[in-house]
Amino acid sequence: MPRSYASQFRAMVIEQVRNGRRVADVAASVEVPEATVFRWVRQDKIDRGEIPGTQSQESPQLRTAKRRIAELEAELATVKRASELFAEGQRKGQVVRPKVVCPIVETLAGEGHGTKRVCRILGVPFSTFYYWRNPPTSARAIRRAWLTDVILQVHAASHQTYGMRRIKAELADAYGQVVNKKLVRSIMRAQGLSGLPARRRRKPNLAHKPTAEDLVNRDFRRDGPNQLWMTDITEHPTREGKLYCCVVLDAWSRKVVGWSIDRRPTADMVNSALGMAIDARRPREGATVHSDHGSQFTSWTFSQRIRQAGLAQSLGTIGDAFDNAVVESFWARMQTELLNRRKWRTRVELSTEIFDWIEVFYNRVRRHSSIGMQSPTSFEKVHQQLITAA
Repeated sequence: MPRSYASQFRAMVIEQVRNGRRVADVAASVEVPEATVFRWVRQDKIDRGEIPGTQSQESPQLRTAKRRIAELEAELATVKRASELFAEGQRKGQVVRPKVVCPIVETLAGEGHGTKRVCRILGVPFSTFYYWRNPPTSARAIRRAWLTDVILQVHAASHQTYGMRRIKAELADAYGQVVNKKLVRSIMRAQGLSGLPARRRRKPNLAHKPTAEDLVNRDFRRDGPNQLWMTDITEHPTREGKLYCCVVLDAWSRKVVGWSIDRRPTADMVNSALGMAIDARRPREGATVHSDHGSQFTSWTFSQRIRQAGLAQSLGTIGDAFDNAVVESFWARMQTELLNRRKWRTRVELSTEIFDWIEVFYNRVRRHSSIGMQSPTSFEKVHQQLITAA
């Protein structure tokens, strides 16, 4: 199966060649076939207009045609789904009346077909549907809103001590309003009101609730690749502003198996680094991805990417750097050996040097004390040779 490369990785390789390095040297340093690097460089020149050829970007006419085809396919899907809904009503012996069309429009809109498109296809004025969905406020709703204001005042006047029964009595005596106790209880619950003494709340039942816990517990020892990945984000200033870097580190070989560089620390950046690691390593189902409680790593998109790959998510203790010590040690080495050695003018300059330090020096050259003074790539190659020989 052909190996896939991340877009940031290709861009950095091309930048190395544009800075004057030979294609053969760059290909050898990052272990990419020369033909592949030549193809990337040639396509980059075509996209820049330096040589003739087919550019990567599609022509405006082709994009317009594809957009129109997508619109027609969406309309066809809407018509088919509307026909199904109308057929269901006819099978139940119901005649499709005008007021039944609006619920069908709402159903189709809720399924993602687009409200205005559905109204146009079914011949329902959008203003009619809007009026049906947002009718004028009823007398019942007006009375409930008035009662809500009154109950808030009564509860505040009682120094937040009155419960449902006393508020009901106050409404009848002071305001002449006979109100059902269920309505009073409903309004108080909606406003978060309660009398004294308050009832003791039961502890929430967390059984069968999806949670992410610490599956590592500071035990970073593993006996093979792709069993435990550690990930984190660091930042460093330039004269243009801060630059952020996210890495995914294999705890067994200490190799950086995925990385991403951006000017903002977003969820897309950590997803890009994780995607690079998954595409390059193809981990088995159940492998662990460990991180801290940063908002990028607790986001739904990051958790969903982990679940889609069949991996297990692990989060360390909040505010405890030792739970992610492997990556913290990696950042310390990068700070000492690269980032803090000089001032950086631009983000491009710093990103190029980070790429060179990670892919060329750290992974393939730098000797690591925890793996017998070998580089991560050499350590993995020796391990693979032993497996093949056995």
